[in-house]
Amino acid sequence: MSETDKLVIISTTGPEYQEKATLPFVVATAAQSVDAHVVIILQASAVLLAKKGIAKNVAAPGLLPLNQLMDTFIELGGELLICSPCIKERKISESELVEGAKPVAAGSVVTEVLSAKASLTY
Repeated sequence: MSETDKLVIISTTGPEYQEKATLPFVVATAAQSVDAHVVIILQASAVLLAKKGIAKNVAAPGLLPLNQLMDTFIELGGELLICSPCIKERKISESELVEGAKPVAAGSVVTEVLSAKASLTY
């Protein structure tokens, strides 16, 4: 892959299912290792993963802990977009989000997907 390749990953699974919540970040960091630009969009209960302190409690057997994967993802230039209506519904304020998380509305989700070479949904 080249640096111009873009992958969008949409996740709707939160800490209630630790393995499925972790897998998008496993794939994202793997894609970053081959120079892809990766955007993760968290929707539905997955937005809980972006709340400070939650990811440290998500550790699926056989996979790196979620907080470590999220930190690596952000450090490698990944974009973490969070569904604005989803955090409002869960009464999560922007100040409660992990560093690097950016709330967005549906229009931004559509723009990201249309501009990507590929997209995955979890």
